[in-house]
Amino acid sequence: MAPTDTAVRVTLIGAGTIGISFAALYLKYSQATVSIYDPRADLHDHIRSILPGYLDTDDAAYAVDSLIARERLRISSSLEEACSGAAIVQEQGPENLAFKVSIWKQVIDLVSPETHLWSSTSGIPASKQAAELPETCKSRLLVCHPFNPPHLMPLIELVGSPETKPEEIEYAKSFFDALGSGHKPVVVKKEVPGFVGNRLAFVLLREACHLVSEGVVSVEDLDTIVEASVGPRWAVTGPLKSYHYGGGTKGLGAFFQNLSGTIEDIWQDAGRESFKCSSFMPGETDSLAMGTQQETGWAEKVVEQTTEAYGLPTTSDFAKRDEALRKLLQARGT
Repeated sequence: MAPTDTAVRVTLIGAGTIGISFAALYLKYSQATVSIYDPRADLHDHIRSILPGYLDTDDAAYAVDSLIARERLRISSSLEEACSGAAIVQEQGPENLAFKVSIWKQVIDLVSPETHLWSSTSGIPASKQAAELPETCKSRLLVCHPFNPPHLMPLIELVGSPETKPEEIEYAKSFFDALGSGHKPVVVKKEVPGFVGNRLAFVLLREACHLVSEGVVSVEDLDTIVEASVGPRWAVTGPLKSYHYGGGTKGLGAFFQNLSGTIEDIWQDAGRESFKCSSFMPGETDSLAMGTQQETGWAEKVVEQTTEAYGLPTTSDFAKRDEALRKLLQARGT
């Protein structure tokens, strides 16, 4: 197979943190022309203030005005302008099914029949997004789910619907492989809620919220426990490989045999927190409150303690996180 050409026009719909992060990834590691569209009134100012921090370079060639002048970057005032000539259209809009259905119905009228259609959704499957599209368009749509921030985090989950052509998934995989940025596109074979990375992460998140809510551990100490144990371990070996090694020369079977009692006790005792029975933000009454009175309040408690421990995130916090991620990824050779 010939190397994938990255010198194509990529249209990014949505200039939030994920959209800007993808723009930085493509501008730095491909030859793509990147068009960004977002209906916000201050789009130009927003990109000029945010994008340089994601590019993390002093090279004048990556200054926003230079990128625009060299036609590597286009800041589009309309969806029609943004989609003109696009080889790839990638949406990073709200996690709202109605929005995604609507935007794809607009996009397909503005692009060629060969344009690749990608969604960066965290959990809305391609089959639902494409439900109202013609069959020929359904076959081109797939999910390219990143881990935040995608300009640094290597994982890209590629998830097609039953209608998605295998060639579309192969093209997306070859495109990310060709970037040379160390990204790891992984094909998820079936649509499941949350795909794979978030399913794993959110199970850990639920147990973390349960332990904090029950007063077992503080927010800061819980984060320290993860940062000082499973965090660096899983950065080197994933959970199954890690526990496979934990069984010594007899592998995962021996690990299960030795610790099955403890594991089963933990699984049986695991928290059952649900957003159907708690507020999301301190002092707010809007929620999915459908549970009993005794169940309500866990999310508000966890949010309050987390905000008390760390304050609200700032751009400086994000920069420190990104620098730490760079050092970790460099150390492990990613």
